[in-house]
Amino acid sequence: MARIISIDGERREAVDAAIGVLSKARPVAIPTETVYGLAADATDPAAITSIYETKGRPRFNPLICHMADLDMAERYAIFDPISRRLAERFWPGPLTLVLALRPDSAIHPLATAGLDTVGIRVPKGFAGELIRAFGRPLAAPSANSSGRISPTTAQHVEADLGSRIDLIIDGGPCPVGVESTILKVEDGRIRLLRPGGVPAEAIEEATGLTVERTKAAGTAAIEAPGMLASHYAPNAHVRLDATNVVPGEALIRFGDRPVDGMTEAAAVFELSPTGDLGEAAANLFGLLKKADQTGAAGIAVTPIPDHGLGEAINDRLKRAAAPRNA
Repeated sequence: MARIISIDGERREAVDAAIGVLSKARPVAIPTETVYGLAADATDPAAITSIYETKGRPRFNPLICHMADLDMAERYAIFDPISRRLAERFWPGPLTLVLALRPDSAIHPLATAGLDTVGIRVPKGFAGELIRAFGRPLAAPSANSSGRISPTTAQHVEADLGSRIDLIIDGGPCPVGVESTILKVEDGRIRLLRPGGVPAEAIEEATGLTVERTKAAGTAAIEAPGMLASHYAPNAHVRLDATNVVPGEALIRFGDRPVDGMTEAAAVFELSPTGDLGEAAANLFGLLKKADQTGAAGIAVTPIPDHGLGEAINDRLKRAAAPRNA
């Protein structure tokens, strides 16, 4: 089983231990503000291969490469003026920018799935410290089996990947709880490839530009992580916009409105009793896991507003509910 080191009181030990594993081309589970990531050296093909093999991830699905800061990112990718403005405004933070690779970029093609672009993010906290100490970018998808619910605690990672990796760094629960927003700037236009921890409204306020949505899940070419139609999925079937509960279903509720059949639910979980989208985002993956662990055949989820962080929550839920062969 994986060794677990908490960053509380053991931060230097955690950094040193993580670098020791990364230097052997092995992945390490690390906390970020969004979800826990399965990190490995983005310049080393053996290290990147270990990510795909550990997760069982399709190799046509590219990986986000995490940098210590904007200066490091500029050594690997080319920034247009709008992308630079976004980076300066939202980094470090839950924003990924899809950028053209520099011709001399050391990021290995395995990390980009052979594309001539790369998704880059600068994370907050421990992850940024580790990258700075390691001196190279880290490719880091979510630290879970491919297609399943993303982990927001070290315990989630241990339960899923604990027998397949050497080290988990425990930074406590992830405060954002959903993955980063992914944007691509083309010809002065901003395209949203995946909603996430930075709401589209904040992007529009920062740039004065409209954020254009990409095609519906499953109909767009894979340009970035998180674009597969079926993703973030529990074992149980997920039913969205539920206004009632079928006997035996688990219920995940947003707000405090009564739901028909609640008393017949296998279990009831509250995303946010007060209807706070930030709280709901932070609780989403953890409650999907808890609902799945009840053994219920289905999980009913009540409607969630589609603005702000609600757009990211609904995106994850739609992919969780999609047919598993999608």
